[in-house]
Amino acid sequence: MKNLVKSFGLSVQGIFHPWVLWLSLRPFLMSALVWFGILWFFWTPLLDQTKNFITNSALTSWIFVTMNQVGWGDLRSIISPYLSVVIIMPLIILTLLLIVSFTSISGVVGHVGRAKNYQDLNCAHGGSFWGSIANTSWSTFICLLLIIVTLPVWWIPPIFAIIPPLLWGWLTTRLMSYDVLAKHASEVERKEILREHKWPLLTMGIITGLMGAIPSFFWLSSVFVLILFPLVSIFMMWVYSLVFIFASLWFSHYLLLALKNRRLLKGDLM
Repeated sequence: MKNLVKSFGLSVQGIFHPWVLWLSLRPFLMSALVWFGILWFFWTPLLDQTKNFITNSALTSWIFVTMNQVGWGDLRSIISPYLSVVIIMPLIILTLLLIVSFTSISGVVGHVGRAKNYQDLNCAHGGSFWGSIANTSWSTFICLLLIIVTLPVWWIPPIFAIIPPLLWGWLTTRLMSYDVLAKHASEVERKEILREHKWPLLTMGIITGLMGAIPSFFWLSSVFVLILFPLVSIFMMWVYSLVFIFASLWFSHYLLLALKNRRLLKGDLM
């Protein structure tokens, strides 16, 4: 718990460093460029398709009937953009997290590793680029599978605020735990640290997942925001990017502290 709080405090201080802010801006620009183009051409067709699905599908047409019966007929206009956001949002977040994983985590780890606390840590290089690719691919596949299975209930409050943070927290933990230790720890050290610190790491992932859920509530705060989702989403991508970079800092500080303490305890050379 002490290292959990200490690493969190160090991450809060570090997030305002100019280099770290740039590391949050770079993946944002890349993902924003991709998704601005996608949403520019496909947002309106997606609204039409979701509206047609809700109105004509036997699985969802009962929603409109029920809303009319209880006097909520005026809210029918927001169902289509709401459902469209629920469909697109996981893809945007996943894209951004993968870009952060491939373009920024190594920069964050390098930045943290140059701090005075970790300068005496020897690099055992227990991970590799291809190991990171394999870990990322397998973890992303599992996460996508879980998203597909749970997506039908994402639009139901309060499930919308529970399941996504759990999924993003698990995926964040999987991606960052490997990438942070790939350079400094040996393969044995990495596996032992991840096993011994499994629950604190998952807790960190869920907390950052909850932090990443904040923009979702902003998206769903009004009909106006939903209609302008293609424009609003560009700004919110930077918020997500900043959250993921903060998570990189937090995992870096925590895991490097855990590695340092492990080596001191075992009497290994730093």
